[in-house]
Amino acid sequence: MTSPKKQGLLREASHQIIAGGSAGLVEILLMHPLDVVKTRFQIQRGTSDPHNYKSLADCFRTVFRNEGGMNQGFFTFEQYKKLLSLTGLPAGLALSVAGLGSGLTEALVVNPFEVVKVGLQANRDSFQVQPSTFAQARNIINADGFGLRGLNKGLTSTLGRHGVFNMIYFGFYFNVKDAIPASQDPTLEFLRKFAIGLASGTISSCVNIPFDVAKSRIQAPQPIPGEIKYRTCFQTMGLVYREEGYLALYKGLVPKIMRLGPGGAVMLLVYEYVSGWLNKNW
Repeated sequence: MTSPKKQGLLREASHQIIAGGSAGLVEILLMHPLDVVKTRFQIQRGTSDPHNYKSLADCFRTVFRNEGGMNQGFFTFEQYKKLLSLTGLPAGLALSVAGLGSGLTEALVVNPFEVVKVGLQANRDSFQVQPSTFAQARNIINADGFGLRGLNKGLTSTLGRHGVFNMIYFGFYFNVKDAIPASQDPTLEFLRKFAIGLASGTISSCVNIPFDVAKSRIQAPQPIPGEIKYRTCFQTMGLVYREEGYLALYKGLVPKIMRLGPGGAVMLLVYEYVSGWLNKNW
């Protein structure tokens, strides 16, 4: 028979998983097209690229016209937060470190899916010859296996992207939220949390985007078939900087902010409200 303590832990974990899953699902459904646009900007190599997009609107228009349109970290964050509460670290620092830990853990899990996703998003013939997700994964495994040249390529960049993002995202949100007094008015309280979540997602996106650009370059098809130009995270950052300039490390920033600014706020709000409802009613 399950003990009350174990039942309580299972109940709490299930609440975190359900709330986190709901938050992620809502954000993806609302914001995924912007992720496609962000990836396309990040893999184009300057004005000489034959697929260069002139603007954000041009990229949306081209993808929609030519290709037929576009369409976890909360649980691990909570576990790291509990563990770090036993270390004696200041509460604010512990939240940021918990965010970093959740980001690194999340990156290890999602990187193979990111490799498949970026490969699909980079396919400019998707309307005519778009492979399925499983077919894309099978092609990658057959060609390069499961390792750092295959289904796990770009792992260091993904670790940097998720680790830096979650460290700032969770650390900023929960520290600032606790520092600004809550409002008794439900509407004002919602707006308070939304504004803090929006700032969290925006700041995190601005800081971690060089890792995101490197990840996209490594995981997308290489410029010359059969020749690996973008090999590792920092080698790719250095190469992009030398060939295309400093601003190239911030390609895709606008669609990224458009996605993860409001999207980040939506995720945190859905997580908090669903988690609160579950704790009261289940």
